[in-house]
Amino acid sequence: MHSPTLPGPSGPCLAALHAAFLTHVLPRVERHGRVYFRHVKCPDKKEELLAELRGLAWKWYVRLVRRGKEVLEFVSALATYAARAVNSGRRLCGQEPAKDVLSPLAQRRRGFVVESLPASTRTSHENLYAVPHGQGLQDAYEERLRDNTQTPVPDQAAFRLDFPGWLTIRTDRDRRLIAEMALGEGTQFLARKFGVSPARISQLRREYHDDWLRYQGEEPASREPAGGREG
Repeated sequence: MHSPTLPGPSGPCLAALHAAFLTHVLPRVERHGRVYFRHVKCPDKKEELLAELRGLAWKWYVRLVRRGKEVLEFVSALATYAARAVNSGRRLCGQEPAKDVLSPLAQRRRGFVVESLPASTRTSHENLYAVPHGQGLQDAYEERLRDNTQTPVPDQAAFRLDFPGWLTIRTDRDRRLIAEMALGEGTQFLARKFGVSPARISQLRREYHDDWLRYQGEEPASREPAGGREG
């Protein structure tokens, strides 16, 4: 069977072209798409991909027929290329944004996934135990909400107790300067704000560091004089 021809951009044979697509092309495209996207677990997401596949296949089919191609002779190739294009982020109305965190294309390229989270950690007893592993899933969610996932919890607790105690033995000016340093302010900024030289700020950083170590019962590492060792 030959593909219907279109004499112009719209053409009087558009209805016949559409009928041929629905009869001879679309069923094979859909079968190929369901196999190609069988790994997609979410039914809604899979149907969205299949819808894009149908639209893209129809767009390409019309374009090829207008160029005089016998598309019905290579429907399998059309379905294969269209499925690959959709899987790579190609859409009927353009390309899927590669920098959007919700884009499957961006997630695949960057190696991350986006998951839905519960609206609240205050889950009712019925909802918590209505599904298998409900408590485990809730515990995993709360674990993700920790402020610091790198420093061990005992070290965090010790710091929160010791640091305020150390600050009490410093002067008010020292405490204000330490707070600014903790915010990551630069040496030049601190020098201007506190009316001292940048060299003095660098010196105070070392003094605060060493004093904090002594407060923790550790001995600061010895430093050579600024001019180095004498020969």
